[in-house]
Amino acid sequence: MKENFESIDRIENSIIEGGLRLKKNFKNSIPNKPLITVITAVLNNDKYLEECILSLHKQKYENYEHIILDGGSGESTIKIIKKYEDKIDYWCSKRDNGIYDAFNNGMKLARGDYLGFLNSDDTYSDKTFELLISYIKKFPEKDFIFGAVNKHWGTLYGFKPYKIYWSWGFYSSHSTGFFIKRNSAKKVGLYNIKYRYSSDYDYFFRMIVKKKLKGVGTKKNEIFGNFRRGGFSSRTNFFDHFVEEIKIRLDNGQNRLLVLIIFIYKFFKNIKKI
Repeated sequence: MKENFESIDRIENSIIEGGLRLKKNFKNSIPNKPLITVITAVLNNDKYLEECILSLHKQKYENYEHIILDGGSGESTIKIIKKYEDKIDYWCSKRDNGIYDAFNNGMKLARGDYLGFLNSDDTYSDKTFELLISYIKKFPEKDFIFGAVNKHWGTLYGFKPYKIYWSWGFYSSHSTGFFIKRNSAKKVGLYNIKYRYSSDYDYFFRMIVKKKLKGVGTKKNEIFGNFRRGGFSSRTNFFDHFVEEIKIRLDNGQNRLLVLIIFIYKFFKNIKKI
């Protein structure tokens, strides 16, 4: 999918669109101040979208661009987006093929040195960009960064890439906590939208195992954001996730015996959920 990562300025045939780019206002990287692209996917979420947007506006680091991809929401969600249009670099409303399709469109639109994903249910901490920039400066050779993220049951933190071969619990969080260099993202390619529920797992497998990109995780107390329960991943049942996770491993050429062992172990461990 690498060959499909082509930069664009806007999404064609959108129902409606807006933002600074339509006024010919394009942001760029500044010496010692890399441009950060934040991609937000939303669909009918007038309940939390404004809180999400405001958490980005609270950041003291100002060299960022915000791209919002709406999947065809009703008037109440669009009203919130328009309210902050003067601080959104580009937004559009158009039917898409799900959240990962929206991510792909956001990556194509991105002009930043680093890309991040802030879903409409979630929020950044007040010091997200401050922490991010400190890690970028401390680890300039790293391709990506996983920041600690608060969930409803505790804090996810750290990065243990060796665990990816048998567990998806090797990182903190995809949305909210994950930032990747745009040039490194081009090596990985786009999200494979044939995986409806767990395309981020496929993306990370290609990123770590196939492309051998290197990353770092923040400490437990270095919180990048808050992951709210009830979003897209939270609404997906265990069985659908389970089947797709196994398929992702097989499609990426992982050892079939190991995949079988993983399947048997997870099946019996979670048989009540199935």
